[in-house]
Amino acid sequence: MPDSCEFVDVVGVGLNATDSLIRLPHFPSFNSKLEVLSVRREAGGQVASAMVACRRWGLAARYVGTIGDDDAGAFQRDEFERAGVEARLLVVPGIRSQFSYILVDEPSGERTILWGRDPALALRPEQIEREWIERARLLHVDGHDPAGAAQAARWARAAGIPVTADLDNAYPGIEMLLEQTDYLLATAQFPGRLIGETDPVKALPRLARQYGCRLVGTTLGERGALAWDGERFFQAPGFIVEPVDTTGAGDIFHGAYIYGLLGGWDTARCLEFSCAAAALNCTRAGARGGIFPVDEIVRFMQTGRRREPAFRSEVLGRAAEGNA
Repeated sequence: MPDSCEFVDVVGVGLNATDSLIRLPHFPSFNSKLEVLSVRREAGGQVASAMVACRRWGLAARYVGTIGDDDAGAFQRDEFERAGVEARLLVVPGIRSQFSYILVDEPSGERTILWGRDPALALRPEQIEREWIERARLLHVDGHDPAGAAQAARWARAAGIPVTADLDNAYPGIEMLLEQTDYLLATAQFPGRLIGETDPVKALPRLARQYGCRLVGTTLGERGALAWDGERFFQAPGFIVEPVDTTGAGDIFHGAYIYGLLGGWDTARCLEFSCAAAALNCTRAGARGGIFPVDEIVRFMQTGRRREPAFRSEVLGRAAEGNA
């Protein structure tokens, strides 16, 4: 662990995971046997992968999270060092690091994740040092340890540092984190789990009003992304690729949004770049296997084929007028 705390572009507080990537000729049926095509170990985790993407694109990045004192923890440490990410890894003795078994369906590239995390790995507020957060231009969090993430977000807000959040589930205490979030970019399932509204056109303005976020958005898988900034909707259609593995697409999406945000891009360009980066990541195996260089992502934005928009412009227009 580094002794000094340098100023960085982005600090991430959240999950890391050691993934066992299991490629299958097809998804197994119940009570069956199936020979695997390959098994490989990869580094993953929502915030951890986003920080690696930011670093690969030239941003100085710091990661804050927990590991066990096992081989997987050492693997995480080595991967952060190899990626050039400053890692503040808090070791929990006698505990297994977070792990995932990821079943990848060969024909479609879609993945099913089986994961485990010992409760002792929860990141507590008192484990985080304030300077880790304040010596950054932006804070990125997930919602798995809301108390720790919320403390980091409060420090960031007090220092005038924007907070982005990648949320996928309504974990107990998530509201205190949402109240400190500037840019919420959640999964499509999150609004339904939190407020019971599954239609993003209705859910995003409601979340923005309830928690005071500057921007609330949702990823829509291959259909792209949708966001609401309090006045209007922004829609970015998904890009068409031949998927090899969809693992980590959302993590890279968030890293790409952070890259654009820190670069001063407008919302539309941030979303488009994020969708392109996520789509390209799906063309390689592993959560971080397809982090393409920025110039290649930009070129793909210009030349790649896009899907039809998920929502008609007139529907978004009427919804915006109703929420004005």
